[in-house]
Amino acid sequence: MDSVQLFLDQFRPRSEAESLWLKDIFSFIKQQVCPVFPAPAAAGGSSWSDLCVSLSVSLVKYIQENTVSHTLPVSYRLISVSELLSQQHLACVSHLSWTTSQQRAWAKEAELSLPSNKALPRVNLLLIGCLGAGQGGEWKLTDSSGSVRCDVLSPSPLWMNCPIFLPYWNYIPHQALGQDQPTGWVELIGSPVLLSPGSEQGLATLLGLGGLSRVVGVREAVGVLKHRVRGQRVSVCGKVGSVCPVLNVSGTTFFCFTLTDDRHTLPVLVKDISRLWWSQCVRVNQSVCVTALRVCVLRGWRGNNILCVTDQSEIRTDYTLTHTPLDDKHAESQMDTSSLLMSHDNNDDCEGEGPEKDFIQSGVKVKRSRIISYQGTVTQVVSEGAGLYVIDGIVGLCLAYQPSLRRKLRAGDGVELHDVHFLYQPCPDFPPSMLCTCLPSSIRVTSFSRVGETPPDYNCPGDGVLPQLLLEKNICVSQYLWTCHLSSQLSHSLVPSVLKQRCVCVLSWKLMDFVWRQRGGGGKGRRDIYSEMLDEPHTCPLTQYSVDPAVHQYISLSELSQSLQSHCWSSVSLRSLLPPGGSSLTSSQINSTLSWSCRTLTSDPQTGDSLRQRPLLLVGVLELPSHTSEYKHTLQLRDGTAAVSCVVTEASEKEEGGQRAAFNTAWIGCLVCVYQFTMVTERFLQSDFPSYQYLDQDKFISHRHCRVYLQFYLDHLHILSPSVAMVTQLQRITERSDMKQTVKEEKKGGQTTGRKRRLTEEDSDSSVTMCVSVVIRVEQKEGVTWTNTGVRLNQQEVGLTLTFSVRAAVIGPVVSWERDPKNGPMTDRERETEKAKVVLLFSGVSTRWFPLLQPGCFYRVTAANAQDPSVLMGCSVSGRNGVEVHTDSTLQVRSDWRFHTLTPLLLVHTWTQTVSPSVLSVSEVLDSSLELVSFQGLVSDRISLNDRTSNSGNANTGVRLTMCDKTGRSLQVYLDLSHTPYIPGLLPGNKLLLSGFQRRLSRSGVVYCSYLPVSSVTVVSLGDTSSVRPPPAPIMHLGLWSVTREQRCTVGQVRGHVVCFLFLQLQWSCSLCGALYKQSCSSSQCLSTSSLFQSKAKLVIDDGTGEAHVWFSGDLVRPLLGLADSQWEGLQRMLRVKGSIRVYPRGRNLVSDGDSEDSLLHFLLCVCSSDAVCRPLSLTCRKLSSHRSEELRRFSRGDRDFMTRMVPPLQLICLSINTD
Repeated sequence: MDSVQLFLDQFRPRSEAESLWLKDIFSFIKQQVCPVFPAPAAAGGSSWSDLCVSLSVSLVKYIQENTVSHTLPVSYRLISVSELLSQQHLACVSHLSWTTSQQRAWAKEAELSLPSNKALPRVNLLLIGCLGAGQGGEWKLTDSSGSVRCDVLSPSPLWMNCPIFLPYWNYIPHQALGQDQPTGWVELIGSPVLLSPGSEQGLATLLGLGGLSRVVGVREAVGVLKHRVRGQRVSVCGKVGSVCPVLNVSGTTFFCFTLTDDRHTLPVLVKDISRLWWSQCVRVNQSVCVTALRVCVLRGWRGNNILCVTDQSEIRTDYTLTHTPLDDKHAESQMDTSSLLMSHDNNDDCEGEGPEKDFIQSGVKVKRSRIISYQGTVTQVVSEGAGLYVIDGIVGLCLAYQPSLRRKLRAGDGVELHDVHFLYQPCPDFPPSMLCTCLPSSIRVTSFSRVGETPPDYNCPGDGVLPQLLLEKNICVSQYLWTCHLSSQLSHSLVPSVLKQRCVCVLSWKLMDFVWRQRGGGGKGRRDIYSEMLDEPHTCPLTQYSVDPAVHQYISLSELSQSLQSHCWSSVSLRSLLPPGGSSLTSSQINSTLSWSCRTLTSDPQTGDSLRQRPLLLVGVLELPSHTSEYKHTLQLRDGTAAVSCVVTEASEKEEGGQRAAFNTAWIGCLVCVYQFTMVTERFLQSDFPSYQYLDQDKFISHRHCRVYLQFYLDHLHILSPSVAMVTQLQRITERSDMKQTVKEEKKGGQTTGRKRRLTEEDSDSSVTMCVSVVIRVEQKEGVTWTNTGVRLNQQEVGLTLTFSVRAAVIGPVVSWERDPKNGPMTDRERETEKAKVVLLFSGVSTRWFPLLQPGCFYRVTAANAQDPSVLMGCSVSGRNGVEVHTDSTLQVRSDWRFHTLTPLLLVHTWTQTVSPSVLSVSEVLDSSLELVSFQGLVSDRISLNDRTSNSGNANTGVRLTMCDKTGRSLQVYLDLSHTPYIPGLLPGNKLLLSGFQRRLSRSGVVYCSYLPVSSVTVVSLGDTSSVRPPPAPIMHLGLWSVTREQRCTVGQVRGHVVCFLFLQLQWSCSLCGALYKQSCSSSQCLSTSSLFQSKAKLVIDDGTGEAHVWFSGDLVRPLLGLADSQWEGLQRMLRVKGSIRVYPRGRNLVSDGDSEDSLLHFLLCVCSSDAVCRPLSLTCRKLSSHRSEELRRFSRGDRDFMTRMVPPLQLICLSINTD
C-alpha cells in the first residue's frame, strides 16, 4: 500500500481541505525532514517510508491533541528554513494553541509592559526539523533547505540531533548592514516536541558501563584532580556554580564551568568543538553529571590542574547522585586538605562592603564592587554595539567585559544573572545602580521578548568597536561607560556634517584617554582570563572601580547656546545688577546701569559659577566667521548642531606664560576638544523704570536681548583631528627636533640636504593645484566697518558691505607653485633684500580673515587656480600733472584667496626675528602728545552709552571703557559701534589692544581716547571676568596733586586726616525729575509718586603735604558719618515730612533752612564735629579740574587789612573708602 494512503487512513480526513493539508504535511516531512537523518539500517527497503510515516503521524497527533477543537488546523502550514529566512522579513510569533482572544490579551499585555513598542504579529506557520550544534556553541534548526540559529530557554542534551516540532516560537530577522544573504534566528517560547522519543536513553546506557560509569561527587573529584593519573577517566556529578562564556583564544574555542557542593569547587574545561553546545545546557544551580573527564594541566592558569572533557564525555542535566562511595578517613582528610585551594565562599567580601573598604587614589574615590545574582526584565537597549542595557527601568547592565552574546538582548527579555558585579554610581551619565558581567558571570534568558525588535541604534556602531578597544586597552568600567555615553552624544552632534559614523567610537576613545590622562588615570594592564575565570578569591577589572561625580560632561553647542540664552534673564534679578546703594539712584541712573550687564560662567564649577555641576567639554571644528555670523571679529566653533563665536588667544613667544591674540591659521579646520573655557552672556536692556521700586514690573521694559559667545585659550584645546596645515606645523616641530639629533650624528652636510629634499618630494604628492603666492608681514590692521559700496553693485544689491584694510610689507616676489604650499616652510626664492609696501583691501566674504591677521606676523597669501604672478601684485596710484604721489600700492583680496601663517619655525632664519609695531601702555598714552595712538590695557570698567533716539533694538552702540595698566593709572576710551559689527570680549578683566585711536583732551583737561573708523580692537589676553580686581590707583600727595595742572592722573589714593566738615545735605528727591519730594513731588509738572533718599557731604582732608576738599555722595556718606544702618534708616524716616536738611558745621549762621533749635540739626552738627568723623581716612578719589584762577582776597586782623593771592583748593570726588 502507498505510504501516503497508509498515513491518511490513520486520520480519515473529513473534507477535501483536510485531505490536502495532510498530504502537504507528509510531503513536507518527506522532502525537508527525512533527508537530514542518516539512512536507516533496517532491512526490507521500506525504512525511509516507515520513518516518514512515523514522523508524520507523531506530528499530526500532537497537533490534534493541542488544538482547541481537536480538529486539523488547516489554516496553518509548514514552512522550510530557507523560505523562512528569505520571505519572512518582519518579526513574528507562532502559537498553535492560541485562540483569537488569547492572542489579543497576550499582545495587550506586551504593549502595556513596554509602551513604546508593538507586540509581535501572529503568523500561522509551523516549523519542523532537527536540532543540532552550530558554530561557537550555538544551537540550530536544520532541514534539507538549510539551517537557522535557534535560541532555547532551557535546552536539554536529549534534544540534540533529534527530529523536533516547534508549536510555539518567535522569528526575529536580523537587519545587518552590508550583508546580502538574509539572516535571522528562531526563539523557542516553549519546549519543542520530540518526534523520536526513543533517543532519550543514550546517556542512561552510557552511565551503566562498568568502571567508567562510576559517578563521584565534587569532593571525591577534587582528590582525583590533585593526584593526576595518566589515562584516568572520571565521571562527576555536582551543582553548577558558574558558567563562563565561550571564548576564542588564538584559534582555540572553549568555555569553562564549575561544579560545587557545600564546600568545594571543581573547574571543568570544554574545548571539544563538538561539545561547545553544552554551554547552552548548563546553568547555575542546576545538577549535572559529566562523564569521561580527564585531568589535564592548563598552562595559562599558572600550571594548575583542571578537569577536561574528552571525546567520549557526555552530559546529563537534572541528575541526582544517589550513591557516594566512602573511603577511609585518611583519604577523606587528604581530599579535604587538597580541596582548600578550590573552596568557594562566594566572595565573603561581598557582604559588609562598607565605606571602610573605600580609598582615595589620585584624588578619586575608589570602591570595591559586590558580586550578586539578579533577575529582571530588559526595558531599554541603550547601545547594542557597546553591550549596554537597562533592566526594570532602574538598573543598568554592562556586558562589555564578556565576549559579545550570540543573541543580542531585546527589550522585553527576561534575564537571570549570576555572579555579576554590583557597582553604585560608577558613571554619572548612567543609572546609579549598575550590573557588570565579567568572565565568570552567566547570563540566561528566562523569557523571550513579546515585542518586535526596535530599530538598530547606530549611536554606537553595532560592530562592537568600543568593546574591541576595551579588550585591547582594558580600562576601568567608569571610563568605558563615560566613553559610551560620549559616543552616543557625538553621534548626534557630529554625524554626518562633521564626522562619519564609524569614526565616532574611535574619537570618543581618544577623547576619553586624554581626559583621564589629565585626571591622572589610565588602564589596568593586561587581563589574565584564566585567573579571572578560575581563581579564588575572584579578581577582575570590575573588582575595583572609581567614583568621580566631577568627571567631565560633554555638551553640544546648540544645547550650550540654548541653555545660556534661556538662563540669561531668568537667572538674574534686576536689583542685583545695580551697584550697592542702588535704591538711591535716579531713574536715568537706573536705566543707564541696566542697559548693559554681563554674566560669565566657567566650564569648571570648582573655579567659579558654572552652567552644570560637572566640568564641561566642547567638541567642534574651529572655523573662520561665516557670512551669517553675528560676530566678524572672532573665530567660531562649530559642530553638527550649531556654531558659537569664540574670543581666542594663544601663547606669546616673548613672555613666558603670557598671551597674545590668535594669529595661527593652522587651527582653522581642526577638530578640537575645548576643556577649559568661559561662557559669556552679554545682556542688553532698554527700559524706562521710574524708580527702584518698579524693577519687578516688566511693562517698563521696551526691548531686551542677549549675545552669547565663548572665551578660551588655545593651550586649553586638545586636537582630535588636525587640519592639513596643522599637520605640517606639527611635522615641522618634530623634524626640527629630529634634525638636531641628525646633525650630531651626520658629519656631512649634504646628507641633511638630501633628507630635506626627500621630505619635500614626499609631500609634493599631497596636492596638484596650480597657484601663486607671496609672503607678507602685517604692519597695521584697521577695524572692520560697514561701508557703502553700492556704486559698483546692481540695484538689488545696493547696501552696506563689511570692509577693512591691512598695511603689510611684501617680503619677496610672487612665486608660482605646482601645488598649494599652504603653510610649508619658507623657501629661499620667496625672499629678497628690498621690501615693498602694500595695502590689502578686504570686503565681503574675504573679511572673515580679520580675526587671525595680527600686526607683526608673517603670512603666505595664496591665490589658487592661478599662474599669472600679476594677480598678487598691487596697483599703484599714478600722479597727474607731474605731481608725485607717495602712496602704497593696493591689492583687492578675493574671496578664494587663502592666508597661511608662517610661524618662526617655518620662516627663513633672516626673518625669524621681527620687531613688533610700537604699542604704548596706558601711562605712556597719558604722558604722550601723539594724536593717533595704539596701546594695550586692562579693562577695569565698562559702561553702556545709550542712544535714546533709536527705536530699534540696537540703541546700545556706545561703550565707555576704563583702561588701566600695572601702575594703576587709568584712561577712559569711548567707542562708537554703530558702523561696525559688535565686538565681543570687551569685558572687565580682559586685556585689549586698541589700535588707531584718537587721543583727545577734554575741556576740563582730562585725557581720553575715542574710536575712529580706522580703529581696531583686539582681545590679547583673557582674564577672570567674574571677579575683576584692577591694580590699585597710585598714591598721590595732595600738595603735588594740587599744583599739577595737567590731568595725567585723574584717579589716585589719598591717605590723610579729616580736618573739618564743610557741608552736609540729606534730601528726599523725586526719582523722575529730581525735585524735592515731601508728601509728593514739589514740581507741579511732575506726576511721579516715587522718591529716593540722597545724601551729599563735603569735608577738608589733610595729608601733611596739602589740603583738599573731598565730595562724598550716596552710600559713602553713612560710613563717613560712622552711623549704623538703623540710625541711617531713622534719619530717613525723620526727613519724610520735612523733605531735606542742610548743615554747615563751620558756622551755624550759614544754615539756610530749618529751625536753629531743631534737634535733628543739633544731632547732625554733633556727629560732624565728633572724633568718630574727624579721623584718619584712606580714600580713592578722582580729581576735578578747576577753571578758577588765583584770586585776591582781603583779610582783616584788628585795625589792619591784608591782601593776598589764594590758590583754589584741590577738589576731589571720593570713589571709595578703603578699609585697609
